Amino acid sequence: MRGFNSKLLKKIFIILFLLILFVSSKTIFSVECDTSTSLSGKSAEELEKLKGPCERRSNELQQQFYTYSSQIEYIDTQIYLTTLQIQQTEYNIKKITEEIEKLTGKIENLNTSLNYLSQTFLKKIVEAYKRRQINVLEIFLDSENASILSNRLKYIKIAQDNDRRLAFQVQQAKINFEEQKSLRDEKKKILDELKITLNNQKTKLNDQKKVKQKLLEETKNDKITTDRFLQEIEKQLAAFKSFVKLSGAGSIIGTNSLGSGSDGFYYSQRDERWANKTIGYSSENVLEVGCLISSVAMLAKKYGQNVTPLDLAGDTDRFYGLTAYMKRPWKGVAGRSYQSLAISSIDRELNDGNYVIVGIGGCGYGGSHFVVLLKKEGEDYIMHDPIYGPDLKFSSYYSNICSAATFK
Repeated sequence: MRGFNSKLLKKIFIILFLLILFVSSKTIFSVECDTSTSLSGKSAEELEKLKGPCERRSNELQQQFYTYSSQIEYIDTQIYLTTLQIQQTEYNIKKITEEIEKLTGKIENLNTSLNYLSQTFLKKIVEAYKRRQINVLEIFLDSENASILSNRLKYIKIAQDNDRRLAFQVQQAKINFEEQKSLRDEKKKILDELKITLNNQKTKLNDQKKVKQKLLEETKNDKITTDRFLQEIEKQLAAFKSFVKLSGAGSIIGTNSLGSGSDGFYYSQRDERWANKTIGYSSENVLEVGCLISSVAMLAKKYGQNVTPLDLAGDTDRFYGLTAYMKRPWKGVAGRSYQSLAISSIDRELNDGNYVIVGIGGCGYGGSHFVVLLKKEGEDYIMHDPIYGPDLKFSSYYSNICSAATFK
């Protein structure tokens, strides 16, 4: 009977444990990021619960940019998340404003109390001074008997004790007054910071809405064509990453470690100043896929526009959608416009003093890497390579050219 009861209890315990686990898991995973859910009227606690799932969903979508729907869902999630953050900030501003108002009222009361105590204390100081003018001998001589003498001495002691207590109260009131003022000043600083944060969040929200509009205009809701194009973009960026990985030179280097080249126009995509900078609205960085923007920055500098790969990476209008793929025709530099070149016309452009950007390696997508040709030297070219360095012989590294372009 005892064995039966222990087995039964064990089964009941397991069932209860599984039931609790099931209920807990439903509670944990019940909050999802549904961008169609209205945020108006939600409490601070509800907003905080939504924030985590939306941030996770945003991170998931950032790795899936290569379909139209994922890009739209990503930007919708970003808009929703920023709206949520704005409401949180507005809630915090309201809360801290109320705290400042309460502190202000408290400070005013403390100030009134401190003034009263200070005035009272001053009067006591005057009284104490008068008492000090009468010495103990005078009190002794003036007293008719021992009882009167004792009472007078007790009175003096009580008065002195009261003076000390009053002095302590004044000091404590002053300390409390200063503490509350300091606390209010800190709250005001936080309020100022929150207002700046709110302004930045609203700017960010407007920018995100513009990005969504930009996406809709670029794709014109043609999902099939867009998805095919995005998949081609994914393959080209994957080719860029593969090239960097296989090059043996895919590490970040110090500022201008490879020099500026004989012409002063060289940039390396590996430079620590921008290697980790993400490109456009994408999650890709200059180190891994920035050979083309580094090459474009070199031509811009040659023609008089002092920009770096960092500047170009931040110019979101240069890139398609939420990717790191540079739109064609490439956005102009230094007042010049993009011009695609036939391979056979490269030498003529170089003879005319123009630099030429060429794609090399795998030619399926215009090249798996881009370099800048500076001049023809015999049967070879001298190039600036965003990976390997400036003023290098082309044939020492590459054997083919897939595409060519310049700015004129």
